[in-house]
Amino acid sequence: MSQENEYSEGDLRNTGMSLKHDREWDYELDRIVEAVEERDATKVGLQFPEGLKRRGPKVADDIRELVSDDVTIMLSGQPCYGACDLDTYLMKRTDVFVHFGHSPMKNTDKVIYVPLFSNVDVFPIMEESLAELADPAEDPDVGLVTTAQHMNRFEEMKSWLDERGFEVHTRRGDDRLTHEGQVLGCNYASADIDADQVLYVGGGKFHPLGLAMEHPDKNVVIADPVNNVVTVADTEKFLKQRYASVHKAMDAEKWGVIFCTKIGQGRWEQAQEILADNDDAYLITMDEVTPDRLRNFDMDAFVNTGCPRITTDDGPQFHKPMLTPGEYEIAVGNKPLDELSFDTFHGTW
Repeated sequence: MSQENEYSEGDLRNTGMSLKHDREWDYELDRIVEAVEERDATKVGLQFPEGLKRRGPKVADDIRELVSDDVTIMLSGQPCYGACDLDTYLMKRTDVFVHFGHSPMKNTDKVIYVPLFSNVDVFPIMEESLAELADPAEDPDVGLVTTAQHMNRFEEMKSWLDERGFEVHTRRGDDRLTHEGQVLGCNYASADIDADQVLYVGGGKFHPLGLAMEHPDKNVVIADPVNNVVTVADTEKFLKQRYASVHKAMDAEKWGVIFCTKIGQGRWEQAQEILADNDDAYLITMDEVTPDRLRNFDMDAFVNTGCPRITTDDGPQFHKPMLTPGEYEIAVGNKPLDELSFDTFHGTW
C-alpha cells in the first residue's frame, strides 16, 4: 500500500477533524498494537471523549487489520469528558485499555493514554492576541497556559512570546496536571504565576473563564486557534448566574449531597463534612449526574462534590438549585456572599 492509503478512514492522521478545521491527530496505532502483542492480549478496550466517539468504529477497524483474529475490540459507550472519567468497568475486563484525547492524570500501567495533539497552527491567532496583551516595553510579564491538545507546541509558544520581548512565566500546577502550563476544566494551578496577564491558547471559553474566576486579579486573554477568535475572559455574566443560584438555595431545607463515583471525581471527605454539619442533608451517589436522574428526588437544593463543570455548565438545567461546595457554604450562612469563587479539583485519586 502507498502511505496515502495505508490507513483507513478511521485513522485520525488521515481524516482527523478536517470538516471544519483540518485537524489531524495521530492516535499512536503502533503503540497500541505493540501493547497487544507484548501482553498477548485477547481483549482491547477503547475509550473516546464525546466529540470523537463517532470515529471509534473505524479506529477499531484499523486495529483489527494489524492484530490477530482472536483479539476482540470493545468500544466504551460510557460518557467521557476527561482523564478523570475512565471507564473502570471496561478497563478491568480488558488486557489493553486505551484512553484517547487526554493526558494522564495519574501514571498507571493499566491505561495507555493517547493525547491526540492538534495540528492547528496556533501562531496566527497568537499574533492577533498581541492587541489584547500589554506592550512588553511597559509590562513584559505574561503567563502562558494551554490544554492537552496543544501541549506539543508549548515550548514553541514560549519561544514565540520571548522573541517578541515578553518575559514568559510558566509552571506545572499540582499532581492532577501532567504538563507545565497545562490547565484543565477543573484545575488552573498552572496559572498561579507572577504576572498580571495570562495568555490562554486553546479552544472554547470554559477553561479561561474558570481561570479568570480562580485568579480574578489577572487579565486573561483567550487566543482560540480552533474558532480563530481572540477575546478577553469576562466573568460578569457567569457570576450573576452563580449568585442567582445561591440566592435561590438560601431558603432550602432538604439538601441532596452529590457524590460522584467516577474514579477521578469523588471528594468523599468533602461530602462527609457537609453531611456532618447538616442534619437535613442526604448523600446521593451517582456516576453520571444529570437533571433527569435527580428530578425524582424531593430536595430543595443540591450541592455537587463531583466535577465542577456539572454545576457551572449544566446548573441552569436542574429543576432545583445546584451549587458547588463553596456556594453551599454561602447559602447556609457559613461564609459571606463576597467569598463566592470557582470550584476546582486538586490531587488525583
